[in-house]
Amino acid sequence: MSKTVKGLIVTRLIVVLAILLVPISVFFIFSLVDFQLWYSNDPVLNFWIIKVLCPTIFSVSWLFFLILFANRFANTMDSFDDKISVVPSRLKFFYGINAVYILFIFVFPLITPFISILSFASFAWRLTTFRKEGWEDDSQTSLFTKIVMVIASLIPIFCTVSIIPEFLELPLFLWNNIWLEIIEYLFVISYSLFTALSIGSLIILFSNSGISEYEQLFADNKQKKSFANVKVLEVFLFGFFLFLDLYNFPIIDLIYTAGLVIVIFTYIVNMIRGKSKYGSFKSYFVGYFIAAVFIGSNVILTNTEVSSFLRTWSLLISAILYIFILFYTFITIED
Repeated sequence: MSKTVKGLIVTRLIVVLAILLVPISVFFIFSLVDFQLWYSNDPVLNFWIIKVLCPTIFSVSWLFFLILFANRFANTMDSFDDKISVVPSRLKFFYGINAVYILFIFVFPLITPFISILSFASFAWRLTTFRKEGWEDDSQTSLFTKIVMVIASLIPIFCTVSIIPEFLELPLFLWNNIWLEIIEYLFVISYSLFTALSIGSLIILFSNSGISEYEQLFADNKQKKSFANVKVLEVFLFGFFLFLDLYNFPIIDLIYTAGLVIVIFTYIVNMIRGKSKYGSFKSYFVGYFIAAVFIGSNVILTNTEVSSFLRTWSLLISAILYIFILFYTFITIED
């Protein structure tokens, strides 16, 4: 069932934001990175191809792709938790934020050329077969349609070939110039968010007599209102913890430690009380474990190298896990 905020369907709102922001991010990348044509040093040609043609083609491709699969993307997010139960609801936003980092830096740049080629070919097919409702098993694609699809695909192929040597190095550039520059801030944001969500989960744990994963209950309106209040508290705590960490208040380490203890306690109680009440209760062991390793590597380990290794890889694994589940749901979900 779709979640709503003041009448707005959240998943639809996210899709609309993606339709607006993804094409903008393409232009941002091409303005940030100094791509050069491998076959010409002409500055005018470089400008029109690198700064104008390529970002325009790639942006239009993403725009077409996102609009074409808008309902599928929204349905994917709606049924995300039903497809595979790994990420607990209370930590879904924590995992989602980490996934956004990885998608933007690594996945998004590499798949853009492929999305562009597929989008232009698909657009050409739809333009020349507009009388058909879909890809019918008993229909034959005409030679004219195939030729138009190939011609349309040549445009993004040309853009890709023009920048392919340097485009393959884009993840490395983003790693060195963005990821390494902001990684400490990402850790701080993730720690603060994790701890705030843990405290909110503890509050809901007690309010539900031992079950903090409230989406597994049939809550009445009064309970739903209390959950909304908890979400407001989580937002406030997140901002407060973020302030304490950014300004190096020593007490923040104690708060993070408390957050780790809370999430372990919450998981154990959830598992014991949940299974006693609901035979199919979801334990979310993997999701909790990765999140606990991430926060624990910061507050427990004194070895800097081991701590840095664990928190970096737990962050990456949490993002990869989320992305994998998202792609799996997108591919397998029925329209």
